Amino acid sequence: MAFIHLDIRYLYTLLICTVFDCTLSSNTEIKVNPPQNFEIVDPGYLGYLYLQWQPPLSMDNFKECKVEYELKYRNIDSENWKTIITKNLHYKDGFDLNKGIEAKIQALLPGQCTNGSEVQSSWSEATYWIPIQGNLETKIQDMDCIYYNWQYLLCSWKPGLSVQFDTNYNLFYWYEGMNHALQCSEYIKANGKNIGCRFPYLESSDYKDFYICVNGSSDSKPIRSSYFIFQLQNLVKPLPPDYLSITVKNSGKINLKWSMPRGPIPVQCLNYEVEFTEDDTTWMTTTVENEMSIMRQSNESQQVCFIVRSKVNIYCSDDGIWSEWSDEKCWTGDMWKKTLIHFIVPIGLISLFILSTTFLLMYKQKALLKMLFDSKKEVFSHQEILC
Repeated sequence: MAFIHLDIRYLYTLLICTVFDCTLSSNTEIKVNPPQNFEIVDPGYLGYLYLQWQPPLSMDNFKECKVEYELKYRNIDSENWKTIITKNLHYKDGFDLNKGIEAKIQALLPGQCTNGSEVQSSWSEATYWIPIQGNLETKIQDMDCIYYNWQYLLCSWKPGLSVQFDTNYNLFYWYEGMNHALQCSEYIKANGKNIGCRFPYLESSDYKDFYICVNGSSDSKPIRSSYFIFQLQNLVKPLPPDYLSITVKNSGKINLKWSMPRGPIPVQCLNYEVEFTEDDTTWMTTTVENEMSIMRQSNESQQVCFIVRSKVNIYCSDDGIWSEWSDEKCWTGDMWKKTLIHFIVPIGLISLFILSTTFLLMYKQKALLKMLFDSKKEVFSHQEILC
């Protein structure tokens, strides 16, 4: 009876599987190996690295399936992993070479190849770091890069804290589109040492990672290298606006206007900050236009001034550097009346006093001359009588 009962259960199961197209094999029995030869390769681009691997072994049973790969990577001290799903056998990205890099990858078999459930391999791992030489205090300090008016790049730095007199630094740079990294061709020097670099024209360098390495040499001790990653549009410092004009209307409305900075920066990429002064009151505002209208706080105000500066806005960069302030432009109301009161009137009074004094002196002089003349005439008449 037991055998009959077992056969009935088997036939029942077989019937259900036939109707619902199920399989007797379990997905948990399907396995895939991890990718082979996973490595991080440095092509010499100062932080732009290649992550590459080979397909897993024993893929003969899955020839009709396209294997996918889940790649995770980060700088070693970062809390967050970047995750990429790809069918390729390589991936490229930029890293901070001041720190180590770690990455891991696993193979993925899609559900259509494994009866509905995705199958994952174990992880393959790889690490990479630049060999460390020199102590930390030999690195350069205060690296500062400015892309002046979106036209030319200038970077400067200070020497490390614990370096000998013979220490000198060299700068190398690379961005996507260059065949290889280049050394600075025009150093800025102080006391014969390199303290900065003026870059040549950088064609098609915007909106790309720009990699810089500053290393050093000394006969007395090794020098620690420094690595930087910039995007040049975030370093732009425009020229200040010019040709400012100010118009004050009887209604109390003030129109401020200026020309956009000269150079290649598009109009829509600029923000302006305006500092406005009315008599002794100062306030600031921002605008995306190169003109604005405001109302006077008081019709009695005698002087209105403003200055303006510019910056690349969030539509064209993640950040930017404010330009210098423009020259000040002012409007003076009835200052000429005060000028008359404080200067012209006193000068007029002084002139009147001098003129009056002059007339008085001339009058007295005339009277004196007349008196002398009369005296001489009297003497002369007396002499005639004697004769």
